[in-house]
Amino acid sequence: MNRFMLKALSVSLVTLCSMPMAHADDLLQRIKQKNQIVVATEARFAPFESVQDGKIVGYGADLMHYVMDADLPGVKVRQLDLPFQGILPGLDSKKFDFVVTSVTVNKARFDQFAFTVPIAEATVALLKRADDGDIKTLSDLNGRVIGSQTGSGQLTVLQALDSKLKAQGQPGIKQIKEYVSFDEAYADLANGRLDGVAQSLSNLGPLMKARPGLFATLPEMVGPKTYFGWVGRKDADSASLVKLFSDGIARAERDGTLKTLQDKWFGFAMTLPTDAMPVPGI
Repeated sequence: MNRFMLKALSVSLVTLCSMPMAHADDLLQRIKQKNQIVVATEARFAPFESVQDGKIVGYGADLMHYVMDADLPGVKVRQLDLPFQGILPGLDSKKFDFVVTSVTVNKARFDQFAFTVPIAEATVALLKRADDGDIKTLSDLNGRVIGSQTGSGQLTVLQALDSKLKAQGQPGIKQIKEYVSFDEAYADLANGRLDGVAQSLSNLGPLMKARPGLFATLPEMVGPKTYFGWVGRKDADSASLVKLFSDGIARAERDGTLKTLQDKWFGFAMTLPTDAMPVPGI
């Protein structure tokens, strides 16, 4: 009987000792154990992410593989291509592990989610038709129809500009038209159904280069300087995974990889903070 009780006690102690260790496994440890990470991407945001020959390519894809190859070798990436409007809600409900797509940082998102250090500048510019000589300043957007993507940071900046114009006693934008993807907005702008599109300047350089003479941008930015980042959940379980990607992005900035990728995909390089995501002003 004594031997039986001692054996039972030993099993109980082993079980109790193992429970905290199992509980201590965080998301990064579970990813390593499964040898798989599930990430969400909107692959209709060239040159950051787009689909070519059935594969997701772009600046973000190259940067993700740079980080993964160095810091999570052997871990397979299951990359989901989703509409942007469902990505952050999906992250919140734990449908995937991490967001590897270009998310503009704003106050609401910054408070709710954990951002990496910046991957690129996201400051919003106004795209117009090159032959539209009537739009020369942001004030010329009064009474105009301007488009942007539903649920995007660029839309938030455009709405803030509209409120600012109205607060100054001006008429404001006639209509802010929302689109599922920016490609649809570009098509409507080219066909004259829109007067302008609010989009990040980083995206617009390659677009104008691909379609020379069709589009132009205003020299004045629509909003303050902002950044793109990748996103994880803001909890202890995800903290080490967010840090892994942040450290990898910062390393890419230090060793020149970011500059090389920016020259490849944007045609110019950006100077980015690498210690932390700056607190957004919008």
